[in-house]
Amino acid sequence: MKVIGFAGYSGSGKTTLVERLIPELKLRGQRVSVVKHAHHKFDIDHPGKDSWRHREAGAFEVVIASDRRMALMREFEQPTELSVHQLISELDDRVDWVLVEGYKRSDLPKIEVWRASTAKPVRYPDDDFITAIATDSPGQLPQPTGLDVLDLNDAGAVADWLLQHAERFDYSPELYAL
Repeated sequence: MKVIGFAGYSGSGKTTLVERLIPELKLRGQRVSVVKHAHHKFDIDHPGKDSWRHREAGAFEVVIASDRRMALMREFEQPTELSVHQLISELDDRVDWVLVEGYKRSDLPKIEVWRASTAKPVRYPDDDFITAIATDSPGQLPQPTGLDVLDLNDAGAVADWLLQHAERFDYSPELYAL
């Protein structure tokens, strides 16, 4: 399994890039999973549905499955911040790529997603885990870099770059304390 993170400020284009990379990697025969960090309380279920009713009744975990998909929902009794490595360990290990959106402070290799129009600072000078920069404004990068600079608007080229450098993104869970 290969793991790559996408880090950047809100509005930089992380979600759009990941969304476009998934079909590009699939076209190249790759199976892709995603780990996404949510900053706020979120819900994938809806009031009145059976799984929602089971969670509301106090179930710690609810697994709902059909012949097309499976979802696992787990309620934390106390606020609990899982590490990105704990979340990756929950995934099927038969996946080729895990695209991690958010977790900008993680110790995973990452592509920084940056747009000059957001007026946000860059992270690459201070984050040794950033392996490339995806941007729509390469001429406006505020600091010189030896990192590869990728076209944020060309997901096919980003997918090609990932596959060309795939060995850099091999994931070994035993290297990380879960």
